[in-house]
Amino acid sequence: MQSQLFGRMPDGRPVHAFTLGRVGELSATVMQYGARLTALEVPVAAGTRNIVLGHADFASYLADHAHLGAIAGRYANRIAGARFVLDGREVRLPANAGANTLHGGPHGFGTLLWEAASDGEEVVFTLISPDGDAGFPGRLEVSVRYAIEGDALSIDYTARTDAPTVLNLTSHAYFNLAGAGTVLDHELTIPAAAFLPVDATLIPTGERRAVAGTPFDFRTPRVIGARIDADDAQLRLGNGYDHCFILADAPRAAPALAAHVAAGGITLEVLTTEPAVQFYTGNGLNGAPFARRTGLCLETQHFPDSPNHADFPSTVLRPGETFRSRTALRCLSPG
Repeated sequence: MQSQLFGRMPDGRPVHAFTLGRVGELSATVMQYGARLTALEVPVAAGTRNIVLGHADFASYLADHAHLGAIAGRYANRIAGARFVLDGREVRLPANAGANTLHGGPHGFGTLLWEAASDGEEVVFTLISPDGDAGFPGRLEVSVRYAIEGDALSIDYTARTDAPTVLNLTSHAYFNLAGAGTVLDHELTIPAAAFLPVDATLIPTGERRAVAGTPFDFRTPRVIGARIDADDAQLRLGNGYDHCFILADAPRAAPALAAHVAAGGITLEVLTTEPAVQFYTGNGLNGAPFARRTGLCLETQHFPDSPNHADFPSTVLRPGETFRSRTALRCLSPG
């Protein structure tokens, strides 16, 4: 374990980064600001290769709007109209993506300084989100644990509340297995028979559409760039892939495959207990240091806008319940 001062918040509070793993082996760097994953080093023949997009300095993270490596919450992805009804009461949220709320609003979890504790083998970030934070009800206690376990980086989420609320957490890491260039040559598998079509504001319509016969069929390995610009209405709406793929109808008891990616001699397997994965091809990246489609996201999560869809898996968390979720990033290479 290595720890270092990475920067300071605008109010002067220190921000530390922690590196898990051993030199020359799989290692990960995470930091307190946004509980972010800033690097994931994978052994290759020439040493190691970082397969996660990250900034070199803290000032760039403060100015970042792409959520690089951040833990998104209190509700990852979108909530339509920046509102929902919970137990008969309307909850209003700040809108930050047109009329919708994205990743918890303009001051979501990815913009906050988390407390950190480490025992040399893992880092646990904790956060208290007070009642009414960004409009969400209930005082929420949340923790995110990062640990290198064999050939995988494990991310474990835990949360408790003192009043009914909604919760959807994910890691918004961008991957590029080649370490440079676009991700259009990456070969992707997602074992999902259906995905959620979206409207013009990228809110799910409520339909569950079969992937068969569409550019969204990744049940067998497909090169991402082969169909990303196909004449398809959903691809036009997303400006590429920015869609939720259905893995299960409810959270799974143990992590199961969500996605498999291969490029540059490295393979990445994403396993999760979550019922869905949001596949995003970095269509909004638009300049230095990261150009369009130079990273892809595989955001394990519940469905977007679930609080407004009674037939989606519930994201309601109530007092006395404990939210638990696990995602593992398994990295393999000839190195």
